[in-house]
Amino acid sequence: MVAKANIRDSSKAAKHTRNSEATQTEILDAAEEEFAKHGLSGARTETMAAQTGVTKAMIYYYFKSKERLYQAVLERAFANFLQVSQQLEFDKMSAEQALDQFVQGLLTCLSLNPNLPLILCHEGTQNQGKYYKQSCAMTVYTSLSNILEQGIAQGVFRQLEPRHTAINLIGICVFYFVGQENLKHHWPEQNMLSQEMLQKHSQEAIDFILAGVRLYQQ
Repeated sequence: MVAKANIRDSSKAAKHTRNSEATQTEILDAAEEEFAKHGLSGARTETMAAQTGVTKAMIYYYFKSKERLYQAVLERAFANFLQVSQQLEFDKMSAEQALDQFVQGLLTCLSLNPNLPLILCHEGTQNQGKYYKQSCAMTVYTSLSNILEQGIAQGVFRQLEPRHTAINLIGICVFYFVGQENLKHHWPEQNMLSQEMLQKHSQEAIDFILAGVRLYQQ
C-alpha cells in the first residue's frame, strides 16, 4: 500500500510539474506578444492573463513582478540563440565559416522569435537599455566580435573595428524584423515572415555580410 501511495504521489508531482511548466510557457508567450507591442511600460498583465486564461495573481505567483516577467522573456529569447551558438562550436571553425554559421544561427532564431527585435526597440526608448545590459545580449556581441578578430588575425577579414562591425552586422539581420510593417509595402503580395521571404532575407544578409568583411587581394 505504501508503494502504491508513493507511486500516486510521484505521478501527481510529475503532473503538477508538467502543468506548471506549461502554464509558465503560456504566460511567457503571451508576455512576449504584449511586450513586443507596448514595451515594458505599456504592457498590461491583465491582457496577458486574458490571453492565457490565468489570473494576474498566477502570473505574479510565477514571476513575482512585471519587471521579472520582462527579464524572463528577454533571457528566454537570447538563451535560444546562445544554445545554438554553443552547439556550433565556433572556435573549431575557420573565421569565415564561423561568421557564416553565426549569421545563419542568428537569422534562424530571429525567424522563430520575430518579436525580440521589437522588444529591444522598446527597451532602448523606454528603459535606455537598463534590462538589456542585465541580459545575456552582451554575450552575443562578444561572440561575434571574437569571430571578427579571429578573421583579421587569420588574414581573411579586412582591418575593421570588431565592436562597430558586430553592431552593423547584427543591424543588417535585425532591421528586417523591426521594420516589417513598413517594408511589407515593398512586397504587397508577400508575407514578410513566410518561409520563402525569410530564406531570401537570410541569403541576402549572409552574402552581403561576407562580401563586406572579406579581405580581397588585388
